[in-house]
Amino acid sequence: MIIMQISSCNKKTSWILELIVWLVVVVSVVSSAAPELRSDINHNPYEIKIELTPLNEIDRLVFAQLQKLGIEPANICSDAVFIRRAYLDVLGTLPTGKEAIAFLKDTSSGKREALIDQLLKRNEFTDYWTMKWCDVLRVKAEFPINLWPNATQAYHRWIHTAIGNNMPYDQFVRELLTANGSNFRVGSVNFYRAMQSKEPLGIAQIVALTFMGERAEKWPKERLTGMAGFFSQLNYKATQEWKEEIVYFDSSMTNKEGVVTRSAVFPDGTVVQFLPNKDPRELFSDWLISPKNPWFARNVVNRVWAWLLGRGIIHEPDDIRTDNPPSNPALLAYLEKELINAKWDLKHIYRLILTSRTYQLSSVPKSNNPAAEANFARYPLRRVEAEVLIDALNQITGTTEKYTSAVPEPFTFIPDDQRSIALPDGSITSSFLEQFGRPSRDTGLESERNNRVTADQRLHMLNSSHIQRKLEQGPKMQYLLKKTSSPREVIGGLYLMILSRPPTEKELQAVQKYSQSSGLKGREAAIDLAWALINSSEFLYRH
Repeated sequence: MIIMQISSCNKKTSWILELIVWLVVVVSVVSSAAPELRSDINHNPYEIKIELTPLNEIDRLVFAQLQKLGIEPANICSDAVFIRRAYLDVLGTLPTGKEAIAFLKDTSSGKREALIDQLLKRNEFTDYWTMKWCDVLRVKAEFPINLWPNATQAYHRWIHTAIGNNMPYDQFVRELLTANGSNFRVGSVNFYRAMQSKEPLGIAQIVALTFMGERAEKWPKERLTGMAGFFSQLNYKATQEWKEEIVYFDSSMTNKEGVVTRSAVFPDGTVVQFLPNKDPRELFSDWLISPKNPWFARNVVNRVWAWLLGRGIIHEPDDIRTDNPPSNPALLAYLEKELINAKWDLKHIYRLILTSRTYQLSSVPKSNNPAAEANFARYPLRRVEAEVLIDALNQITGTTEKYTSAVPEPFTFIPDDQRSIALPDGSITSSFLEQFGRPSRDTGLESERNNRVTADQRLHMLNSSHIQRKLEQGPKMQYLLKKTSSPREVIGGLYLMILSRPPTEKELQAVQKYSQSSGLKGREAAIDLAWALINSSEFLYRH
């Protein structure tokens, strides 16, 4: 359901605010939609009523839980909602108007599954999911991480290549944990430099958080100390090249008491002794990525589920503990088993989730049960991330954004056409990204990203010269006005570009009524409509 955000603004007339009010009325979801709604966007452009038959095991497990709890799941989302949702969740990118209309016109029964398969192969998938992992792995040149640009570039390139090649997750983690070498030349070794504490205890905490989903600082002291022993022989040394550092296994390294550590304790309580010539990180890595490990697969499938469905089966996804149980234990166990059987292929998990009925549920709730959200009775409303939002605005208008870095070193040049989701360094930023909650990448916690809507964000979208210039000067806006022959085509083009769907007849009437009452024609009316649409919740939120 759309709820247009209306705040006071100085530069827009009351006519434009009246347009927004009209749009609020005409785009409300019709709750009594007919079953044949799939082909009639004028009745309800957001959802369809069909029988909720499970498509895969995910649905069987989710729907069985909902039935047990007496919670009615939402209807299935419309094709228009699905294509927008899938593009944002898989690529961090809006579909173009042509892509949207082609999908809406496609009458094949398996087109949603086919779309997911196509999206998983696109380059934007690699860019977007690299961004997600860079948040977790703290890819940042500046304080307090201080990787510096050369190392940040190497780290980002390694992650990007691994995701682009669909590296098995167990191999991905093993290479990070056992890396040795120059931070400028061996990208994965920067995992050990992208930490605020390089002491064994600090490293153990980061490893537990990143790959087990546990807050190890809350563990009993002896448990954390035992795990820290695996990182007690990790050393760092500088080279003659400025800011370069070698990270390596040092078998002679001693602790603060001058003693060489020769034993450690796995988090499950198993004590292990290690030989002088054996890197203990390899022992820990072998234990961690074992299919029998109770933390490893569970953590990553829960994290992926949270990224795609708005919250983890265990919530929060980086706060796994015995007194924070999963909302659906059978579902979590199933995803763990699937990942292991697929030989740690994360794309297999993405596809299972994205092609399920559960993922395709509408965001319009049918139950007010407090447990509905935790049991995935609908798709959750979530504001799009800062990087995705600015990229979408640039895509719609054909404009670019200026990014800067406070570190004046090599590799900080940013091309004019740089997409925000592909930025290689968390220190490269813009005032928009800072204002809209981009994470600082200091801790690797999901909570660093702030997607809560604030008053200054609303005012920026409604009333800033930054947004207005994009609308008024954007080449795509100008091209749309030149190539279309009628106001109806302009309105349809704007809806497809911005909301990924054509307007309903009521929306067309509202826009025409606004144009007549305001006296605005052509370009001015089109800009006002675009301004109203980008300030709608339908644009600003995943739904």
